[in-house]
Amino acid sequence: MLAHIHETLPADEPEFQRNAAHTDRNVLGFWHSMIWQAEGIRVVAPVQWRVLDGLVSVYWEAESQTGANGYFLSHDPPRIMIFFQDVSSNIRISNDSGVFTQHHRSQHHRPMTRAIYIPPAGVPMWTNTVSLHRFSHLNLHFHKDRLLKYLSPPTLGASMAMAAMRSPVEIQDLGAIETLARLIVDETANPTKHGLYAENLIGSILTGLLDIPGEDNRQGYGRLTMAQMNRLNARFDSCSDRRLSVAEMAAAVGLSESWFANVFKQTTGKTPLQWQMAKRIDRAQQLLAESDMTVAGIAAQLGFTDQAHLTKAFRQVVGETPAAWRRFQSKR
Repeated sequence: MLAHIHETLPADEPEFQRNAAHTDRNVLGFWHSMIWQAEGIRVVAPVQWRVLDGLVSVYWEAESQTGANGYFLSHDPPRIMIFFQDVSSNIRISNDSGVFTQHHRSQHHRPMTRAIYIPPAGVPMWTNTVSLHRFSHLNLHFHKDRLLKYLSPPTLGASMAMAAMRSPVEIQDLGAIETLARLIVDETANPTKHGLYAENLIGSILTGLLDIPGEDNRQGYGRLTMAQMNRLNARFDSCSDRRLSVAEMAAAVGLSESWFANVFKQTTGKTPLQWQMAKRIDRAQQLLAESDMTVAGIAAQLGFTDQAHLTKAFRQVVGETPAAWRRFQSKR
C-alpha cells in the first residue's frame, strides 16, 4: 500500500520511484498532494515547478519503457495534464484497478489524450506503455477555491461553475491550449514576469478546456423550456413558506444566475421576485376560498412577514384586500 508522505518535490529527481508521493504548499496554505507509483518510467531532465496563488505548475520530461505501468492519485485538488506529444498510440489509460495486470483480460482502457482534466474527488488513474517513447507534460494542480475563483459569478454563475468543475474532460486536439501551455512552461522553468501573468495563462487554459457552454449554447436559447419551468414550479411548491433566491432558482435549472435572470424575464414576462409573489398570491387565494384559515394564518404559512405584509401584497396584485376578496367569493 502506498503511504501518504508530505515532502517537497525535488527539482533534480533522477527517476520515478517505485513508490512515491509528493506534496507542495504555497504561501496561502494550499497543499498540492499527489501519490504515484511507476515502473519503467524515468525522468530525463530536472523537474520544473512553480507555486502560484492557489495552484502549482509542474513540468516533466520522461522516458517510458515498453510495458511500463503507472498509478497516479491526486487526492482532493483538481488537476490538468497536458502532453506536448501525441501519446495516444503509446500510452493506455484506465480508471479501473487491475486492467493492465498480466492475467486481466478487461478492455476497459482507452488511449491517453493530449489533455486531461481530473475533477476533485480523488479519481485514480492507471497507465500502461505500449512502446518505448519519450514525452513531456505540464501538470496544473488547483485548490478548489482557486478553481471556483476562475469560474466565479457573474462570469459564469455558481451552479454552472460547480457543474463544470465536477465534469472530467479528455481532448486530443489541443489547438491554442498547446501555445498557452508552452508559455506556462517557460514561466515555470524561468519566471520573467509577475505570477499574475502565469495565473492568467492558466485561467485561459482552464476555461478553454472545461465543459463550459458558450452564450449561444446555453439552455433555452433565450427562453426556459417547459421542463425547466416544471422544475421551478416543483422547487417553489417544495418551499412555499419562503422566498427562493435567484441562485436557488438558477441552480434548479442548471443556469448561471445572470443568464437565468435574463431568460426568465423573457419566458414569463416577470422578474423572479414578481413571479414568486404572483405564485404566493395565487396560493393565498386558494386558501382563502377553500379553507377557514385566518388571513394571519395564511400569511404565516406562505412566508409573509405578517398579516399586513400579505394584505399589502395581495392588494397590489388582486386590487383588494384578502378579507374583501374572501367575502366576495363567499357570495358567488
